[in-house]
This record gives sequence, structure tokens and C-alpha cells, in this order.
Amino acid sequence: MGPPSQAVGVSLPGYRAPAVGVESPFELLAACHDRVRRSLDLLQRLKRHVLDTGCDDEARSAARDVLRYFDVAAPLHHQDEELHVFPPLLAGPDVALHALVQKLQAEHIQMEVRWKAARSVLQDIVNANPVAAFMLDVPDVQRLDDFVVLYARHMEAEEQTVYPASRESFSAPMMQAMGQEMGERRGLSPVRGRR
Repeated sequence: MGPPSQAVGVSLPGYRAPAVGVESPFELLAACHDRVRRSLDLLQRLKRHVLDTGCDDEARSAARDVLRYFDVAAPLHHQDEELHVFPPLLAGPDVALHALVQKLQAEHIQMEVRWKAARSVLQDIVNANPVAAFMLDVPDVQRLDDFVVLYARHMEAEEQTVYPASRESFSAPMMQAMGQEMGERRGLSPVRGRR
């Protein structure tokens, strides 16, 4: 996935994708969260830009970048968590972790619903007629904000509690299998000789 929009006003200066490979799957998950944060930040700046300036070429470009990230990369990330991170915790004895994982699984479903709502706003920006005035209304702003707030809260719980607890349950061969499967779904292969 390329860097988000470099358009003036809604760009991400200095954006660099972390150099993490599939041989380090939990680091790859953390790097995905970094990309999510950048995309959410771009979404917030895009919202402010459209509210202040209206819909212009910069806004359309930024909206396409956010759409691309959350349409393609984010679903793969959620699948990684559902297939690899959550199951060991649900199989373990910690009842509090069971409840947290079930909450995060429910939030994945909520995120899909909120993404559909936010996506429709972004698609309107992409499709806006450059000549006609286009402004976000209060429900549009709420749809974007709801998506951002849920995602930010969700990632915090994963990073602070779920990822560390899940990682402890993985042996080296399990970690390798997890990374390989994550890479295959992305069309990547492990980088030899890196640790």
C-alpha cells in the first residue's frame, strides 16, 4: 500500500511504511496499527479540510487514499486477529481476557458497519462535482467521527492487553506459521536472514 495523499493541506509528510516482515507477525500487526493511525489522522484532516475549504482535488485524492486503506488493508488486519491473535486467548483460562476478546470481536462487526457509513461519505467526496459546492453536513461528520473513535479505542485495548497476552502463548513454530499465513494472504514471503 502506498503512502496516503501527499496533497498540500491533507498530506502525511515524512510517511514511511515500517520495514517489518512476516517473520515478525506481532510487529507486523503493530505496524498495521501505525498505518491505521496515519489513515485515521488523514481522515480527520480531510474532514477539517472539506469543512473549511470544501471538496477540491486535494480532498478527492485524500478520500481515495483513505478508501483504499480501509477497503484493502484493514480487513486483512482484522482477519489476522480473528484467525491468530484471538483464538489462543479464547482457549485459555483467563475469563477477563475471554470477555475482552469477545468485545473486540463485536467491535470488528461494528467497525464494518461504521466503515460502510464513513465510506459512503468518502465516496461522495471522491465523486463530488468540482464545480458544484460540496459540504459535509452534521450526520456526515458524525459518521466519520464515530468510525475514528471506535477504531482508536479498539487498537488501544489490543496493544495494551490482547497482543502481549496472545504473544506469550506462541511458540517459535507457531509464530512462523502465523507469519507465513499472514504473508500468503498478502502475497508476501518471509525475508530470509532477518530477525
